[in-house]
Amino acid sequence: QVQLVESGGGVVQPGGSLRLSCAASGSISSIYDMGWYRQAPGKQREFVAVITSGGRTSYADSVKGRFTISRDNAKNTAYLQMNSLKPEDTAVYSCNALIKAGTIVAAPMMYWGQGTQVTVSS
Repeated sequence: QVQLVESGGGVVQPGGSLRLSCAASGSISSIYDMGWYRQAPGKQREFVAVITSGGRTSYADSVKGRFTISRDNAKNTAYLQMNSLKPEDTAVYSCNALIKAGTIVAAPMMYWGQGTQVTVSS
């Protein structure tokens, strides 16, 4: 019953900031990469940022210099700090994570959260 739950979405003005959280719970042996994606209405889901278990990060060009991904391994939680938000950042933001379950030996599987709405508007 591995589950990812996002929080922190909301409505902000252009130039504002939001901090999203993604908490993993359930029977977990290991969490490898954790990342964020977003999807705007009528658009394909796009990659935003990813962080490895060792702390290496990668970002989409559209958010470099504005967004920061981090993680707290003790809490099984990833974060996305979003600064200098633009209207084009408006989307449903979803967390994903590559997780090996703790019950039996198995290949890691990708899990997704339910998504949280971020709206940037004046």
